Amino acid sequence: MTEQRGGSQTRHLDWYQRRSAQNPVMVVAFAGWNDAGNAASSAAEYLEQTWSAAPFAAIDAEEFFDFTAIRPSIELTQTGERRISWPSTTFAIAEGALEGRDLIIVRGTEPQLKWRSFTETILGVAHDMGVSTIVSFGALLADVPHTRPTVVYGSSSGDLEALSDLEASTYEGPTGIIGVIHSACSVAGIPYASLWAAVPTYVPGAVSPKAALALLKKLRDLLGAEFETDELQRESVEYVRQVDAYVEEDPETVEFIAELERHYDANHDASPEQLVAEVEQFLRQRGDH
Repeated sequence: MTEQRGGSQTRHLDWYQRRSAQNPVMVVAFAGWNDAGNAASSAAEYLEQTWSAAPFAAIDAEEFFDFTAIRPSIELTQTGERRISWPSTTFAIAEGALEGRDLIIVRGTEPQLKWRSFTETILGVAHDMGVSTIVSFGALLADVPHTRPTVVYGSSSGDLEALSDLEASTYEGPTGIIGVIHSACSVAGIPYASLWAAVPTYVPGAVSPKAALALLKKLRDLLGAEFETDELQRESVEYVRQVDAYVEEDPETVEFIAELERHYDANHDASPEQLVAEVEQFLRQRGDH
């Protein structure tokens, strides 16, 4: 890694700086398969920026990516020098972010290769840092209207009182790296929670700050922590305005959204089982691709 800062390197992992942490919570988010509308990765990035989280380690991409599928990019530095930017998974720490507890943010792209080794590396850092809980962000495409509050589904291992209001997952079927990490958490005895935000199917390519905001609000409720989300709230209002403008010239989509609104309003207190079914259907459909 070119950003090495006097730390050390272990197998698959570059430590910029060895850090200690105070009863930390780890939040993980990966772009790709489980990140509709870039909501999960955007939420994690927002956490980094809000607390000016300090990067302290990164996973070397060489072992875990097929660079013919996810290609590195060439960037020009301010001096005009050409530099290769590789897909990466970074670890950053925000000290004292959670009422005296530290927050470790893991953000990257879902790997394509050696998932078990990749997961072992993530959990190795969690063990070294004394992580007490791991929370994952995800986002799925669902038949929901952009004009209503974003639905967030949560599940957990049920190990902690703070996670007691989340359902224990009973899902069986195709999974992404998040599911593999959760399975490893169960084996390692690390409590975990999974938060999924629903993104409208009719705007699949649009970045959704509204869904990212919903994930952060759920995290805030889950951990009992306070942090500002004003910027994302402004971006969410603009997102709704832009989607309104995008769909208004298509009468079929307008009617489809009106039907989704009627369904949402009639079922806004959807049971956990209904939300679970939405997530499971999404995962199985993605598993077919």
